[in-house]
Amino acid sequence: MVEQTHIIVVDDEPEIRSMLVDYLGHAGFSVRGAENGAALRRILAEQPADLVLLDINMPGEDGLSLARFLRANTEVGIVMLTAAGEVVDRVVGLEIGADDYIAKPVDLRELLARIRAVLRRLRTRPPAAAAAAETPAARLMPIGACKLDLDAHRLYDGDGQEVPITSMEFDLLKAFVEHPNRVLSRDQLLDLAHNKDWEPFDRSIDIRIARLRRKIEADPSKPQVVKTVRGAGYIFVPKA
Repeated sequence: MVEQTHIIVVDDEPEIRSMLVDYLGHAGFSVRGAENGAALRRILAEQPADLVLLDINMPGEDGLSLARFLRANTEVGIVMLTAAGEVVDRVVGLEIGADDYIAKPVDLRELLARIRAVLRRLRTRPPAAAAAAETPAARLMPIGACKLDLDAHRLYDGDGQEVPITSMEFDLLKAFVEHPNRVLSRDQLLDLAHNKDWEPFDRSIDIRIARLRRKIEADPSKPQVVKTVRGAGYIFVPKA
């Protein structure tokens, strides 16, 4: 279980990288450090990772570019490290598909809690091959022009092609389809999607819903599937 979990820490600052590798290693994970994108790719070629802890601000190929590479080529969990106050970096990281982010300077206990939360969500998602085998008997829930596979934790468009989503995005969609025609506040969505691992109120929920709308809505600028209820939250309209 935990001892089999492989984490890669990508940070160009040797002291920070060493500190994170040591701390996570003492927490029971198998951890390796990478100083840049080339080192990350080399480690991944040797051993697949379960999660990558990725610094954004690095010389050369930065963390956002590496996150795009990871999301396009792997199903690895991505937790991004951002400079304090760099909201733009956090927004872009979530848009790319990062599972979580945490600001520097890093609180190690919070970092560990967030990593464990991401890993718990990822473990509920079966491998792609297994998901493909289960699709004929899967529970497919319509959501806009797409269908959400509750068993395989995947989203498919109208042509049956898989639409890439993160574990957090799946949790949000699942919360909506299980509570149709009901207004859900941001607090409730965070509880449902994060199993209460996050703070009780987090505006990043708006960023993730905006990203989901681009995948499930015919016109994301005029959402009809997941609507905003001003001052209250969001509501999923199944028949939209």
